[in-house]
Amino acid sequence: MTPSATEPGPEPGSPPVPDTDPAAAPDTDPAAGPPVTGLTPDLPIRTERLLLRPWRDDDLDAFHRLRGDPEVARFLYDVPLSRDEARAKLDTLRTTISEPGPWMNLAVEVVATGEVAGDVGLAWVSDVHRLADIGYAFLPEHRGRGYATEAATAMVDLAFTELDCHRVAGHIDARNTASAAVLQRLGMRLEAHLVENEWVKGAWSDESIFAVLASEWTARRDGG
Repeated sequence: MTPSATEPGPEPGSPPVPDTDPAAAPDTDPAAGPPVTGLTPDLPIRTERLLLRPWRDDDLDAFHRLRGDPEVARFLYDVPLSRDEARAKLDTLRTTISEPGPWMNLAVEVVATGEVAGDVGLAWVSDVHRLADIGYAFLPEHRGRGYATEAATAMVDLAFTELDCHRVAGHIDARNTASAAVLQRLGMRLEAHLVENEWVKGAWSDESIFAVLASEWTARRDGG
């Protein structure tokens, strides 16, 4: 699932199942270049108002406020984290992708104030099918300013330009209308609404899946 207004969205840190079996590969895409072996982004990534950078040890207070907030956790798989749990999770966050499966996560810092506003993530789902997922979570006081859309745009662009993905998706709790709005602003379309497909926090949950293709992203970016 993905963060939104707080902004819980595809949950950064719950890796998708990797697909690296060559036997599952379709016919080779003639438009594809050399095989991509991973992603080591040039950090930090600067957008108009934000700095996407590695999480640091001195970000613990901000990270705990983010992942310990019940409103942020509402649509995530995680329950609100204690400070010790947040510290342990912070130590596991990656800034590179070496294989399909694990997420990479970056802190989202507001350039004008130096405040950490949230977290943005990218997961390489399949090298065979050239798929990636994005995720994001933002503190309540930083909602409604377009930060999630701005940060997520940079991650989608990274997936298409650096990982050579064919398709990027966002998986969210279907009740998370704020996150759905972020994904739609990215130019993603709603491709599926799965009814009670996951058991989350003691209840059945619906999932919405949004996605965009590389060709659509390029056309949108180029004003086509």
